[in-house]
Amino acid sequence: MDVSVKSLPAKFLPVIGRFLIALIFVLSGFGKLGTIGATAAQMAGHGIPYANILVWGAVAVELGGGLMLMTGLLTRCVALALCFYTLALALIFHAYWAVPAAEVRTQHGAFFEHIAMMGGMLYVVAFGAGAYSLDALMRR
Repeated sequence: MDVSVKSLPAKFLPVIGRFLIALIFVLSGFGKLGTIGATAAQMAGHGIPYANILVWGAVAVELGGGLMLMTGLLTRCVALALCFYTLALALIFHAYWAVPAAEVRTQHGAFFEHIAMMGGMLYVVAFGAGAYSLDALMRR
């Protein structure tokens, strides 16, 4: 069965893909809003300076970037920013090579989940938002 890129169902696939990739960022950003103090403490515990201020940046990147990715606004730029953000999270919070043996398996899984998300982001950077996006609407 040959699925044409111009077919209606195929045009919706990028929308679904963007939504699913962005969902984890949006949910995480909303979650941080309810736990700012605890999130800042966790960040400080991992050696991040000015965690009480930078936690708001994390909320903005996750919530704002996630919503922009979902709607397809400045999609390639946002996906690249989220890719680098996800790399930083993987290296700082899931450094499985530097944790006690009891935590290696969990952190290893989380690290490579982040790597997989980065792959999705790079795919969006390469191919864009698709036909049903604010980017496409603004090009018209």
